[in-house]
Amino acid sequence: MSRPRARRLRATLAALLTALAALLALPAPAAAHDATSTAYAEVRGTARHLEATLDLEYDLLMKSAWLYAEAYEAKGRTEQRRQLKANAEAVTGYVTERFAITRDDTDCAPRRVGDADVRDRGGRAFAVLTLAYDCPGPADGPYRVSSALFPDAETFVHSTRTIVHYDVDGHRGSQVLTAAEPTLTTDGADEPRQLGEFFVLGAEHLLFGPDHLLFLLSLLIGARGLRDVVGTATAFTAAHSVTFLLAATGLVTVPGAVVEPVIAASIAVVALAGLLLRDRRGSDRWRLTAAFGFGLVHGLGFAGALGINESRSWELLLSLLSFNVGIEVMQLVLIAGAFPLLRLLRRTPAQRWALPALTVPIVLVSLYWCWDRTAVAL
Repeated sequence: MSRPRARRLRATLAALLTALAALLALPAPAAAHDATSTAYAEVRGTARHLEATLDLEYDLLMKSAWLYAEAYEAKGRTEQRRQLKANAEAVTGYVTERFAITRDDTDCAPRRVGDADVRDRGGRAFAVLTLAYDCPGPADGPYRVSSALFPDAETFVHSTRTIVHYDVDGHRGSQVLTAAEPTLTTDGADEPRQLGEFFVLGAEHLLFGPDHLLFLLSLLIGARGLRDVVGTATAFTAAHSVTFLLAATGLVTVPGAVVEPVIAASIAVVALAGLLLRDRRGSDRWRLTAAFGFGLVHGLGFAGALGINESRSWELLLSLLSFNVGIEVMQLVLIAGAFPLLRLLRRTPAQRWALPALTVPIVLVSLYWCWDRTAVAL
């Protein structure tokens, strides 16, 4: 092998292994929260009475409420629910201080409704709290919803976003609240801004979602040429777009406790098949079928990331489409960057050991995620 070619090979391997190491260094979605967090709120009601249901990362909520490790390290839905009930006052106090609803510059008085629950969202345990708000004054005019949940100053996470969906006095919409713009008004959304926010959310969800990234890399490892990449990516895109829209509009409902372990298992299956069946007859058809089949499951995971699960979400169709377009654009960017490196690697003798070296850690990590996500749901 000539020296220039050897240098190119080393550079290619270094780039691929660096990218993989960066992926594997990201915390598993079920194991710990990322450096940032997303809170979800659904606000509904009429006249002077509103109700808000909030989904907040369990461990982050318990830490932010300054509870002991026994509370925020609790595992399993039963124990986490017990801890939420035992620490209801502290948890409720934290949330009501940072999530507020006002009307005519007058605060609506919050009160807790029932006990908090726990559910899986994207492989993580989320505490589910319901608050009722009684609003004084006249029963007309818009409400203002504000969120300061999990601010940077607490140092546990940074750049927290709160995705709010509202159905108040006949006004329906959604908006992403941030530290820079922490408040929405329920009398109408700014559609261009809303579409831009959801486009960015879609792109970031793929870029910073290690499970979806590893699945995409697994598909690329098994691809033999540009035609194969285009066909596989198209099958994956078509499948996850269908189930994403069906799930996000409430027409299909599958629990996250089922979806998330299957997503993790799909990574291991596709990675192994891409390595072992890549040069066998009929592998192209198998890959298309697998990409489409598992793409249906990944679409359910994408929908869960938005926190939209009601049939009235048809009214948010443009936001859903914008989120999906963000996913697709980021997917194309990643394929354009990774596939040429893999193609160059396959043209060298090093592919005999380099491709297994890429595949094995992917399989091990995805199997761990599958086990961990199953444990979270128990």
